[in-house]
Amino acid sequence: MVGRFWRREIGWEAYQARCPQLIPPPLIEAPEADYNAAPMTVHPVIRWERERRCIELAPCLWGLVPSWWTKPINERKFSGINVPAREAEERAVYRGAFRHWRCLVPVNGWYVWAGEGKSNTPFAVGRREQDWFCLAGVWDTALINGSALESFSVLTTQPNDVLAGIATQMPVIIGKDDYVRWLDPRSGAVDDLFDPWPAIDLKAWPVGSEVGNVRNNYPALVAEV
Repeated sequence: MVGRFWRREIGWEAYQARCPQLIPPPLIEAPEADYNAAPMTVHPVIRWERERRCIELAPCLWGLVPSWWTKPINERKFSGINVPAREAEERAVYRGAFRHWRCLVPVNGWYVWAGEGKSNTPFAVGRREQDWFCLAGVWDTALINGSALESFSVLTTQPNDVLAGIATQMPVIIGKDDYVRWLDPRSGAVDDLFDPWPAIDLKAWPVGSEVGNVRNNYPALVAEV
């Protein structure tokens, strides 16, 4: 499971350099850095806006709640944090979002834990050649207690050779040339994007146990120990 990720500060110019169709909201600064992004907290995702007039960066809760869910969130029996990419279109929680509302989750990397119990070791994982990149996600809107709740989930696949010894899965990484294709539900089959990202382009390094505490959020979290 992808349980935490981090994102350094990314400016609007950087977002538009990778995704020229993205239109920044006027007079609003780009989201701040987040070195300890945890489930059930809000993070920016790249998506088509509802009328599909432009691509936007919008805040969403990490932990998908499907549009048909109307009960309090604490009554759900699913986490909505991750879903295997090749199962997303078949699972009821994710089916509608996968078919109609795909998104990109901008990150600089993610954390995984190897081992069990108190002896486990946290690792940070990032790309070698790019400072930030995007994970495949799906998003949806549910009406909870009369208010619209927008939320997302990260899609996963089997680990590559870098992660095979420390994780049972890894997030699906979308290359910049496929951003629009992934976002557009009219683009047809996208299952060729679900293969693990090439191991030669990824690195993993051990980090301190502080990443397990969501209250700790500072750049030193990703420093190698």
